[in-house]
Amino acid sequence: MTRLQNKIAIVTGASRPGGIGTAICRALANEGANVFFTHLHDYDKNFYPNDADEHWPDSFAGELRQLGVQAAHMKLDLAVPGSASHLLEDVRKRMGLPTILVNNATYSVDADFRQLTDSIIDAHCAVNMRGTFMLSAEFARMLEAENNARSSNRTLGGRIINLTSGQGKGPMPGNLAYAATKGAISVFTESLAAELAPLHITVNAVDPGPTDTGWMSEDVKNALLPQFPMGRIGLPEDAARLIAFLASEDAQWITGQIIHSRGGF
Repeated sequence: MTRLQNKIAIVTGASRPGGIGTAICRALANEGANVFFTHLHDYDKNFYPNDADEHWPDSFAGELRQLGVQAAHMKLDLAVPGSASHLLEDVRKRMGLPTILVNNATYSVDADFRQLTDSIIDAHCAVNMRGTFMLSAEFARMLEAENNARSSNRTLGGRIINLTSGQGKGPMPGNLAYAATKGAISVFTESLAAELAPLHITVNAVDPGPTDTGWMSEDVKNALLPQFPMGRIGLPEDAARLIAFLASEDAQWITGQIIHSRGGF
């Protein structure tokens, strides 16, 4: 399949084998896209100690290259101001002009109203909101500048795809900062889509629902399974297939949408 042949895609938050970011990278590469992914082992090792290996990104890039595409990666903490510009500069230097951006990186620490603190709120805002917002804005400004510099009348276009977690479908007690900051991504997606439509840059968000990326215990799986009328729990590949479609020319008329792809959950 070659719907994304020779396109350059950025995927943030692909740090471990079982994650959604990893599945997205594979799906894009299988469609012919060259992939640049970011990772942050220091975060993942605290939440997924059995699935986090600081040497894994090198081997994963090698796996992607076996599919006949270019692959590169870098450690990136989106909480650091200026990280968006740093990432885009590195991608352009090493691979060329990216036209696909998947904002998958996230920060999540459970906290109810008794546990909520200034630092917990700030940490969620820095990654989930500022990191996503600034990377999207810098990406769009880069494509706009490229179009202005081109002699061709054909607009280059691009794709921005954000990840949400079903905020707006119901409350998420015990996870206040995460729910609020991920909910902000949905609002940002809809407004940014309207701004970027004249540039032929589509902006959409995907809510994959509860997905088995390594965080679910057997008790959690048993509790969730009856709520899936499709008869199984969501897998990272489910989200990845949808995102590969949204990144393609087949999805050029879809923008400003929050797509709840949850297998009927």
